[in-house]
Amino acid sequence: MNLALVIRRLSRWGALLLPLLIAVPTAAEEGTIKVGILHSLSGTMAISESVLKDTVLMLIRDQNAKVGLLGRKLEPIIADPASDWALFAAKARDLITRENVAVVFGCWTSALRKSVLPVFEELNGLLYYPVQYEGEESSRNVFYTGATPNQQAIPAVRFLMSKEGSEIRRWVLLGTDYVYPRTTNRILQAYLSTEGTSPEDILTIYTPFGFSDWRETVRKIRTFASAGKRTAVISTVNGDANTHFYKELEAQKVDAAQIPVMAFSVSERELTGVDPKPLAGHLAAWSYFQAVESPENAKFVDMWRDFTGNRNEITNDPMEATFIGFRMWAQAVGQAGTTEVNAVRQAMYGQRIKAPSGYYEVMNTNHHLSKPAMIGKIDPSGRFDLIWQSINPIRADTWSKYLPDSAKRTADWTFPWVCGDCIEPTFKDW
Repeated sequence: MNLALVIRRLSRWGALLLPLLIAVPTAAEEGTIKVGILHSLSGTMAISESVLKDTVLMLIRDQNAKVGLLGRKLEPIIADPASDWALFAAKARDLITRENVAVVFGCWTSALRKSVLPVFEELNGLLYYPVQYEGEESSRNVFYTGATPNQQAIPAVRFLMSKEGSEIRRWVLLGTDYVYPRTTNRILQAYLSTEGTSPEDILTIYTPFGFSDWRETVRKIRTFASAGKRTAVISTVNGDANTHFYKELEAQKVDAAQIPVMAFSVSERELTGVDPKPLAGHLAAWSYFQAVESPENAKFVDMWRDFTGNRNEITNDPMEATFIGFRMWAQAVGQAGTTEVNAVRQAMYGQRIKAPSGYYEVMNTNHHLSKPAMIGKIDPSGRFDLIWQSINPIRADTWSKYLPDSAKRTADWTFPWVCGDCIEPTFKDW
């Protein structure tokens, strides 16, 4: 049989079989698309994380009410790691291998994220991480939708150093004792040094997770602030320890006019159970506050309140970051025509939405968003008033230019770099 005849017969059979192959879906395609939710619903981090579980459930309900994705409904698979680092890794493995989820939305602290990172990289899973963090990381299996230090910590300190921010010249770097506060404070110390701040004008304090006895710590802060220079606290305290910290500030009558606190992990939720009146004037830095006035935010807040059935419910920055990540993932799945991780990853680059913040936010090839910086001030009712925001979104610096070893590193998952931590391109000889 000659070659031409073989090709003609193969072409004929291919033409006959192709419609059948297209028309018969696989078992996986006939079922739901499983969406993993990996947030602490108990333990010290539940005060912050539990609302993010509900945010994903809201978004799944909204997507299913439209058309689902790829003609299939989304099914939430919820795991509660109970604020336990080891349990996070085990639950992540179960979600990917036993539940066969297409994607996971989860984690809060960097310690928890780092505990699951090897699992996602080993199994080629896909994690959307919605919280501000220290940077110094870019994994091909994670999309980071929270702020890096150049989008939150550095703008916050610059604001406090300005006339509008009371010309602060002395600093208390206060944090929970784990990787995010320690690395962020290392970056801030290096930045403050470039601004001429003496080491004697920086006091660094770390406390355990769930810390509740703040009396001596607040006394140290008051003593340090009595040296004659305007002093502020930069707080990277996480979880329910914030409630106890603010109660002690109130007990020792430390108000914002004396020693302003600029928090990086405090929203209205963390102030629950605290009398807000004595805390009026203290600050927080995020990329979103509910006080933002934009059509997109009005829709986001209404969606949340409709979902909860409570017209007084509050939205916050990690909720907005979850919203952005979910919407971008859905757009990428639609663009790729599949939930397969490698295809979705490629489709994520350049995804763009008009966020509730009122800004267009874009996913860059370093797996981080361009995001705005904002400063909010606690009002007497315990809500945050928006008092400052950047003119434009700020592109995330995955590796800080203020740390010598990091300044020479690059994160870019497209050709020729194709890496999250390298000094020269992976394909430099092409």
